[in-house]
Amino acid sequence: MRFAASDVVPFTQARANPSELADQAKAGAEEIITKNGESYVALIDVDRLGYYHRLERERIHLLLIDDAKMGLANIEADHAYGADTAITKLQQCRACATTGKATKKRG
Repeated sequence: MRFAASDVVPFTQARANPSELADQAKAGAEEIITKNGESYVALIDVDRLGYYHRLERERIHLLLIDDAKMGLANIEADHAYGADTAITKLQQCRACATTGKATKKRG
């Protein structure tokens, strides 16, 4: 995302004019406040922040749905294990890693 130079405000200037910056953010601007020449924080309208949070929750839900679809596809393709078998396989992998020896596959 690109910002205009007018959206970038040094911390000292933000401290001197907080009300003006808040008004600009409320009007839709996204102010980037810098400290020691580096991006530090952003000042945005609370409604826009809520919108960003909703977008993030939706993205997480879509990722969970994708994971569930992949899990169901693995079950249909018989690429899934029961919990006991999965734990046994994990223990075998850890034993191999610890001892450096291969163990026989089970299940």
